[in-house]
Amino acid sequence: MVTRQIADRGVRDQRVLSAMRKVPRHEFVPAAERRHAYRDTPLPIGDGQTISQPYIVALMTELARPDPSDRVLEIGTGSGYQAAVLAELVQHVYTIEIEPVLAQRAKQALDRIGYRNVTVRAGDGYAGWPEHAPFDIVIVTAAPDHIPQPLIDQLKAGGRMVVPVGPIASTQQLRVLEKDTTGKVSSSVVAPVRFVPLRRNSD
Repeated sequence: MVTRQIADRGVRDQRVLSAMRKVPRHEFVPAAERRHAYRDTPLPIGDGQTISQPYIVALMTELARPDPSDRVLEIGTGSGYQAAVLAELVQHVYTIEIEPVLAQRAKQALDRIGYRNVTVRAGDGYAGWPEHAPFDIVIVTAAPDHIPQPLIDQLKAGGRMVVPVGPIASTQQLRVLEKDTTGKVSSSVVAPVRFVPLRRNSD
């Protein structure tokens, strides 16, 4: 999976590739989907949500440029797979999932495999997690139609955010935001993507 689906498509960060090799993706998909776990495709995980394709997980992780001392906020825990990949690379991952059932499943999977540097919370990701801010990295794994201001506010100076942005049921733009030491934010578009929408508690 890693060589053909990820490295051969341009992901070069050796730490990211190593993490992708180490994390057992089959542990994060429903039993009925496990035979497909290492295909380069999203898979359903229940409650209308999906686990992202391995290439996109690796690409977003590489774009975030994780450092071992980083603290990361992930919005959209889903299966817990992206959080597990990040946990191999950073000091701590704080991850929020709006569906309580998915949050519990992800926590159980992460605990079962032994990831002690991930904290999972059920809640509305639009508000971020101010109690633990600021974060070196913010990764959003569902698509908002605009970038929530609280997530920008909770990004540390010098930090990076990787987020798909765009309309529901259409192609979105995978963006990288960077906040400089003065607090100024710049944004660049990386690629067209398709993600499930980022939901709010009011939805």
